[in-house]
Amino acid sequence: MTDVPVVRCTAHVTALPVVHRQLLARCQVLDGAGVIPAQRKARREYENRVNTLMVDAER
Repeated sequence: MTDVPVVRCTAHVTALPVVHRQLLARCQVLDGAGVIPAQRKARREYENRVNTLMVDAER
């Protein structure tokens, strides 16, 4: 049996901050016990970016 490379995809979304907040809310539901730590970290980093985006948008 040969090793098959795993392909990971990243979505880049250009949208209003409120849309990013909605996407983040949907991602948090998927952040359960069966999630790979790297996925959890990616969601946290996205959350940090969204929070920064929201603060900048309020200025």
